[in-house]
Amino acid sequence: MTTAPPAARTGLLSVVLGLLFSLAGTSTSGVTVALPSLAEGLGVTTADATWMVSGYAVALAVATPVHGRLADAVGIRAPLCTGTALLGLGALAPNFALLMVARVVQGLGAAAIPVLAAALLSARAPEERRGAVLGRLAGTSAVLSALGPLLGGALTTAGGWRAAVALPVVGLLALPYLWQRSVVDGDGARPDPAGALIVATAVSGLVLLIQSPSAGTAAAVTGAVLLAVGVPATAAWVRHRPDGFLPRAVVGNATVVRSSLCASAIPASWFALLLGIPLALAERGWTPLTTGLMLVPSAAVALACPALSARLQRRLGPTRTLLAACAATVAGLLAAVAGVAWHQPWVLAVAPMLVTLAFGTGQPAMIAAVGGRGTRGPAQRGDRRRDAVLPRRGRDRRRRHRRVRRRRRAGGGTGAAPGAAPVGIDRPPRRDPHDLTCTTGFGRDQAGAEAPLVLR
Repeated sequence: MTTAPPAARTGLLSVVLGLLFSLAGTSTSGVTVALPSLAEGLGVTTADATWMVSGYAVALAVATPVHGRLADAVGIRAPLCTGTALLGLGALAPNFALLMVARVVQGLGAAAIPVLAAALLSARAPEERRGAVLGRLAGTSAVLSALGPLLGGALTTAGGWRAAVALPVVGLLALPYLWQRSVVDGDGARPDPAGALIVATAVSGLVLLIQSPSAGTAAAVTGAVLLAVGVPATAAWVRHRPDGFLPRAVVGNATVVRSSLCASAIPASWFALLLGIPLALAERGWTPLTTGLMLVPSAAVALACPALSARLQRRLGPTRTLLAACAATVAGLLAAVAGVAWHQPWVLAVAPMLVTLAFGTGQPAMIAAVGGRGTRGPAQRGDRRRDAVLPRRGRDRRRRHRRVRRRRRAGGGTGAAPGAAPVGIDRPPRRDPHDLTCTTGFGRDQAGAEAPLVLR
């Protein structure tokens, strides 16, 4: 009996995780094109039906960091497989009331997939292949997520809106494989439920405010209150417990904050377009199937994203690649506004293409930028700013190491030996609590190798 080489195993794993990632996306995009049919079939207004998407988005945003920190404590397998099961089982609700609850359950489950998929690949893939497998993950998910409206439209046309809502059930087929391949131990850290609740309050308020144009005044007021309470409480809790649910080492790291802010704008814009474009076209009499066909070019763009992201990171570096992705996102939003204002569907079709391009190139760049392990562009080589991706203690240690190496080259072994011991050249490196390269949170993978930080 032969076993597949590690490269083949991580390649297949990245495709499976990309399929699950896309199911988390099609739970929004596939359902959105079916909202008019769903509202008519259940006897509710389209505005009420839109809450299915809003509830899913709120649960997804709230549960994402919870799954990440839970994986730190107990390992990746349990939260990832539980989340996949919830995503599939939540699609089987029979009526609108249970469907609303089920959509929240789906969001809670789907939240495990994006963050833990990237963390699992970072732990499993060799360092030299990590960028490739993460790019394959982003590319696979972007392609199938872009096809979500087409799949949802075809299922709605063939079997009604219930067929579109039930699409995530397919993810249950991956559970046996996932259970075998996702064994990555946690560090046994004690959870911080109070910190999780406080952060969830702030995140819920922000998402409700973003959703309020479609969800109504009640969502806006509730979101504003939750945000006003949650943000100060989060800041106070971080000061009170710097190693808790939201560690101060992350909040105080400028690279992490900048990268996460840039990267968060991309999926937020993607969700907005996948909700807004089908509803705008439905008002013009487009069927779910024709709406899905209009969004197919976005899938073609997504196919080219993994290779393009790798090339951009080699030429520009991860940070500039991420900035370029943000610029493409802004251009996509402007194209969407222009398409609605001018009543030009072809202009509207350009918007998701640009945002898909931004996601497929920006997501791997964000992981590389935060982990500080990406390939640097020509403009960054030889630049002292390359140390900015490390915490201050890491930069100081790196400078000391360079000074020791220079003394060794200049003075031979006699001058370098006394200076080696104080800076740890000849000793095993100690665990640095400020080191932000990790597997799922703030540790190392089971092989002892460093893996890039995955934002949650």
